[in-house]
This record gives sequence, structure tokens and C-alpha cells, in this order.
Amino acid sequence: MRIFIYAVLIILLIVTIVPIWLLIVNATRSTSEIQQGISILPSTHLLDNYDILLGRGLNMVRGFSNSLFVAVASTIITVYFSLLTAYGIVVYKFKGKQLFSNFIVVLVLIPMQLSIIGFYQYMSKLGLTDNYASLILPLIANAGAVFFGKQYLESIVIHDLIDAARIDGASELGIFHRVMMPIAAPGAATMAIFAFVASWNNFFNAFILISSLDKYTLPMLIRTLSGDVYRTEYGAIYLGLAITIVPIIIIYAIFSRYIVSGIAMGAVKE
Repeated sequence: MRIFIYAVLIILLIVTIVPIWLLIVNATRSTSEIQQGISILPSTHLLDNYDILLGRGLNMVRGFSNSLFVAVASTIITVYFSLLTAYGIVVYKFKGKQLFSNFIVVLVLIPMQLSIIGFYQYMSKLGLTDNYASLILPLIANAGAVFFGKQYLESIVIHDLIDAARIDGASELGIFHRVMMPIAAPGAATMAIFAFVASWNNFFNAFILISSLDKYTLPMLIRTLSGDVYRTEYGAIYLGLAITIVPIIIIYAIFSRYIVSGIAMGAVKE
């Protein structure tokens, strides 16, 4: 049985790694080499592909910095306010608590695409279109992150510790910041990873709400590579795609140990 499990895991690992490796390899190949077929060995055209990107007037550094700013700000907003909301649901007793919790689950099940028209109109009336605020501020009410935070806090909250902090004179926000946040650090780190990856890869909302070229995030810049000018420059396209996954790999490599511990604790209840 153990051999079968290891075999399945190895197959899943290969299925996951091979597309990423082929993406990196194609980023080093020329268009003619890519058209010849699949190769697992890198080529020598990496700098040529990069020159093509720069030569077409795309400011990849600016796009990278735009994506980084939006992703970092979105992650901070998502983690803090989602944990704060989840803390209020788990710790306090109020009328309609269960109904509110069920409503959050319903929101998780509704895809963003179904509400994008109303969301765009709302942002337009607030004057936030073509503004990063339209990508960042709505994440204060991130239903998916609140749901995860609620499940996680239910497994680690110690009510006696909270009562002791209240007796010592700590304020409610003080208890959250100085007592709850340190305890919930693994779950917060896990939420941060998912929030960063989601924001970094967010193309749909940014494409709808951002119109200025100098405000384009990296995924939006890469999307422009599919235009007529780049139709045959496959090496440059692959290089642009490879650049977008570098921060995700770095973030995962640094914080991946929190994913298992955070999800495992969030799935266990007393």
C-alpha cells in the first residue's frame, strides 16, 4: 500500500513539475526551435528573447513593481481583516451568528464573474476605476479567507486565555493583536501565501478595472504578447510567462512549511 501511495505521489509530482520545466526551457529557445517540437534541454536564446521583450516597449520592471505592490497590499489587507472578522465570529456570541456564518459560505460559492458587472458599476460610482484601490480595498471582505480563518481559529482559540487578558485590562483589539495574532501565526502565513498567489495571478479583475498602460500588472503585460506583433515570437511569450511565476516560487519556497501546519490545524476541531 505504501509503495502505491509513493507511486501516485511521484506521478503527481511529475505532472506538476513537467509543465513548469517546459515553460522555463521554452523561454530559452527561439521561435523556430519551439516550432520544431518539445525539448527538455534549455537552449541559448534567453537573452535574445529578453531583448525582444524590451525592444517592443514593454516595461517589464514597471509591470513587476505594479504587481508586487498590489499583491503585497492585497495580502496584508486580506490576512488582517479576514482574521479579525473570523475572530469576531468565533469568540463572540451574537444573534444571527450561524446565519452570518452560512452567508459567508454562500459567498464563497459565488464566482466573481457573476457579479463583475455590478462590481464595476460600483467601483465606477466611487471613482476607483483605473485605480489600484479597486483591486485592494474590496479584499477587506474576502469571504474565502474569512471562511478559512474561522475554521482555523475554531481549532486554536483558548477562551480562558482571552478571559484572563480581559481581567488584566486588555482591550478587545489588544487581545486580538497581542494574544490571538501570535497564536494564529501559522494560519496567517498560510492565508498570506494563498492571498499573494491569487493577487499576483489576478488578471480578470485587473483587466476589467485598469486601463492605463503604465498601471498594468505583469499578467496584463504578458497578455499583450498575444497581439499581432508577438504572434510568432513564442520564445518571448514563454519568457514573459516564466517571469510571472518566479515570485510565486520564491514565496512558496520560503513559507511552504506553514501550509501543512496551517491547513492541518484548521481542519482539526475539538
